[in-house]
Amino acid sequence: MDETTAPAISGATRLFAVIGDPVAQVKAPALLNPLFARLGRDAVLFPVHAEPRNFAQVITGLQRTSNVDGLLITVPHKIRACAFADELGRGAAVSGSANAMRREEDGRWRADNFDGQGFVAGLGARGHAPGGKVVRLWGAGGAGRAIAAAVLEAEAAHLLVHDPDRAKREELRGRLEEHWPGRVTAVDSADGTLDCDIAVNATPLGMRPSDPLPFDPKPLGEGTLVADIVMEPRDTPLLRTASAHGLPTLRGHHMLDQQLGLYETFFGLRNQASAEH
Repeated sequence: MDETTAPAISGATRLFAVIGDPVAQVKAPALLNPLFARLGRDAVLFPVHAEPRNFAQVITGLQRTSNVDGLLITVPHKIRACAFADELGRGAAVSGSANAMRREEDGRWRADNFDGQGFVAGLGARGHAPGGKVVRLWGAGGAGRAIAAAVLEAEAAHLLVHDPDRAKREELRGRLEEHWPGRVTAVDSADGTLDCDIAVNATPLGMRPSDPLPFDPKPLGEGTLVADIVMEPRDTPLLRTASAHGLPTLRGHHMLDQQLGLYETFFGLRNQASAEH
């Protein structure tokens, strides 16, 4: 199948869904559907808009749909998704957040989180590996949790977590402290200098034109990398402001691009494609 053409949907097509609220901004279908085509897989990934009040019914319904093989989870459902898994991989277990789920052969559902691995790989690919560096993270939600765990796993010297919800940031600090004692600080409000090597926006702020900046990058020191995981727009107001002040930046798509191979392995796509030919 030519990857530039739409997949031919048949009664045998296997289904994958990406669940979020909102969902119009998701980029996964544009990455996964061409991958299915390259691998010769009769499968399609489609978006599912599930408001928080309906999330339990939506995810349960999809899991009970026999030709659904996998799910991707995006904002704001990543933390809640763990409760709908029978097994958690290390990424999901440590962070308490899931962004991918697969149906096992016995019908059980296994969840994991690749946001953090993808983010760290994106940093490394751009020459900003977090090893030995101080990282400031805004956002203790689903993606923020995964990124926090991954940068510490990658030997970041220290992590400072900002979130207006004290309970959320303290819960994340406590969770991480179990694995990386003494390397995490929960921050009530930004200090005047914002000393760090890498500053990360892991909040949804920037998706809508009316959103305020998640933080002001102006006080950041020269050479501090400003990373934003918002996918759309590609150049968020935060990144544009940082660039205007001469700071290096990292777009959200770098995190997702690096996850493609991880999804391929997690969902067993190459092995399945090989078995079918």
